[in-house]
Parts: sequence; C-alpha cells; structure tokens
Amino acid sequence: MRLPFVELALLALAAAVVVTALARCSGGARRVAVRASWSLTPGVLSPAVTQATIASTICRRGWTRTVRPPVDYTNALKRRGLREYGLRGPPSAFQEDHMISLELGGDPLDPRNLWPEPYPRASEVDRIENDLNRRVCDGSLTLADAQRRESALKHGDG
Repeated sequence: MRLPFVELALLALAAAVVVTALARCSGGARRVAVRASWSLTPGVLSPAVTQATIASTICRRGWTRTVRPPVDYTNALKRRGLREYGLRGPPSAFQEDHMISLELGGDPLDPRNLWPEPYPRASEVDRIENDLNRRVCDGSLTLADAQRRESALKHGDG
C-alpha cells in the first residue's frame, strides 16, 4: 500500500509533534525549576550555631548526625509539603531538605526550614552546601554570607 505525498507529509508532521511533546514531558531540554516558597519555607536558623560556635558545631566532623531529625518526622513533613507545594510524583522523587542546611546552621526540626526538594536538584544542591560549609570552616566565607547564598539558591532558579 502506497500513501499519497500529502498523507506522508502529515504523518511525518504528526511524528515530529509526538517526539517534541515526549521530550518536553520527560524532562528534555526544559525542566521546570521548583523553588522553595518564601511563605512556606523562609528558612530558620538554629540558635546553637553562630559564627562564634562554628568550631564546636558545624565545623566539627559528625555534628550534623547529632541534630538530624528522625526519618519518620521528615517523611511526614514531606507528604504535607508535597500537598502544600502542589507537587506531584512519588515521595521518593523528593528529598525533604533543610532550607538552611544543617551544615550551615539551619534549624533541624522547624517545619519552616524543611521543604520537598526534587531530585536530581537536591543532590546537586547537597554538593554546594558541602562546599559552603568547607568555606565557612576554612574562614574564606562568613556563616551569614553562606546562609544568604544558600537561601538565594533554593528560593531562586538554582
């Protein structure tokens, strides 16, 4: 069976539309950035972490393990956050992340400091948080400057 030229052209056009639509739906070149909301997740600092206490808190190896909240707590907040942010998808596609990370003195438990950050962005931001912590601890960046940079990263397009 041979299709006339017009039908072949329409079939090719339809195929191009489908391929373009699938690429956009599957996270092709354009990904929608999910930003933290200033009203839902402004970020909250731990009163235990100040520039004067960094040597005994965030710059002490293993300190974040001593303050990290239990998974049951963060999983419950993640489910609530997904609803509040209007995000869809399985909870496993998100990390319940601290707006101001524990590595930079964020409050471990305050819900205003936790939000559902999507993967793979969450993993990318974790590396930036670790670098900011290193810079605070080596004295090349103040704690307040690092916290401002982290907040701008998570409230912006990253």
